Amino acid sequence: MNWARFKSHFYHHADLDLSLDVSRIPFPDEFLATMAPRMERAFADMAALEGGAIANPDEQRMVGHYWLRTPSLAPTSALRTEILDTLARIVDFATRVHSGEIAGSRGKFKNLLVIGIGGSALGPQFVAHALGQPRKDKLAVSFFDNTDPDGIDYVLATLRNQLARTLVVVISKSGGTAETRNGMLEAIAAFKAAKLDYPKQFVAVTGVGSKLDATAASEGWLARFPMWDWVGGRTSELCAVGLLPAALQGLDIQAMLDGASAMDAVTRQPAIAKNPAALLALMWYFATDGRGAKDMVVLPYKDRLLLFSRYLQQLVMESLGKERDLKGNIVNQGIAVYGNKGSTDQHAYVQQLREGVNNFFITFIEVLKDRDARAALEVEPGVTAGDYLQGFYLGTRDALSEKDRHSVTITLPDVSAHSIGMLIALYERVVGLYASLIGINAYHQPGVEAGKKAAGGVIALKLKLAAALQATPGKSFTAEELAAAAGAPGQAELAFKILEHLAANKGSGVKKRARQPVFNSTYRAG
Repeated sequence: MNWARFKSHFYHHADLDLSLDVSRIPFPDEFLATMAPRMERAFADMAALEGGAIANPDEQRMVGHYWLRTPSLAPTSALRTEILDTLARIVDFATRVHSGEIAGSRGKFKNLLVIGIGGSALGPQFVAHALGQPRKDKLAVSFFDNTDPDGIDYVLATLRNQLARTLVVVISKSGGTAETRNGMLEAIAAFKAAKLDYPKQFVAVTGVGSKLDATAASEGWLARFPMWDWVGGRTSELCAVGLLPAALQGLDIQAMLDGASAMDAVTRQPAIAKNPAALLALMWYFATDGRGAKDMVVLPYKDRLLLFSRYLQQLVMESLGKERDLKGNIVNQGIAVYGNKGSTDQHAYVQQLREGVNNFFITFIEVLKDRDARAALEVEPGVTAGDYLQGFYLGTRDALSEKDRHSVTITLPDVSAHSIGMLIALYERVVGLYASLIGINAYHQPGVEAGKKAAGGVIALKLKLAAALQATPGKSFTAEELAAAAGAPGQAELAFKILEHLAANKGSGVKKRARQPVFNSTYRAG
């Protein structure tokens, strides 16, 4: 690494106040020129996407998350109107909640419970944590983002005696996502137990005509907001999925949209040297040999960006992790993403990053502004805690470079609604460009659907096992015997796992008699 290379490969956009340093990825001088024809095709693919081309042939649908922050780009006037009308409704609804015009049964809402999973939770969680101000937020936000009963109980415990002043937003495009439906039913049960008329405090964000939409309409929920089939879950933060919770929290959603729109304008340029998304996509390509040969470690040196790596995991891995390319060839593509935050990771896994297996590249995220609240405190003469944070970032970067560990650095001016919007839009564009470079469909997720179907099979077997036990009261079975009795003789392993889970939970109706080895344990109805 040297000063001349740094100057040659340091990108800075003055209007965005954003920088990108790719000098520590050791690509040769001719690499960018060599990749230019492929990047030109990627630019053309992206232009077609934004123009309304069918981008997801599996489902014959468009992919239009870019229209959310620049509605004038939407291919029809009807879509433009929908986007603008929905944004206006979000702002109006949040304003009425904050004023108390829309209130709970015992006064103004003070809490917000968001129920969703995957893209319906990761984006809102990331933004809530990045931009929230505990003493300034209009509503305190919590999440049901899984179907874990203990996790649900944990969140409900934090809302103890406050449900009457809690607004619930349920987010599911289809309305049939099991984890979200389960969380909704758990929340409804809690409201009923508190003798509250829950429809007056529930809001749905869902597809028009979905199961959730029908439920919310028939039960008279407080409000319904749309999810469109042309917005995928992992790119849904800047539609009602993310904007409604953010607006209710009191965050500046217009600034987020403006930041994303500004980044879109810059990353739309068909010139590699002037396009930070193109530069990043090419760095991913070089660092991973265009086939996911290395993992991406995300290290933001800012506590507020802690959840960014989790958000990126879905955006990158669900988009790029594909078995087949667009021609049907088996390619097993993808880039694994993990991370936490700096300098915490210097006391965790940086030891391995520097001296262990070299199977990764790093994305450092540097934030120039340290704090808002007050003047910097000196922890040593002339040195602040923020100075140390930068020192740890720069020192770690150099220590890794010494061991031939490669990195890029994104530098932001601050963590604000505008810069978060920029960051979201930047990575959405990088994913799209990289997908074009490697020839895969970034906008479908057959692996996720396969997992959902497999989970449905487990539930079906559980019901068969329970029915077999109930049909023979007093009789005990091993897992293998019960699987056979339930008509699933080849599923003894699944039966064993299901029965162990049932026996561990009171009220399941299953009793266990432990034996050794454990596979000889017996189960009965009881």
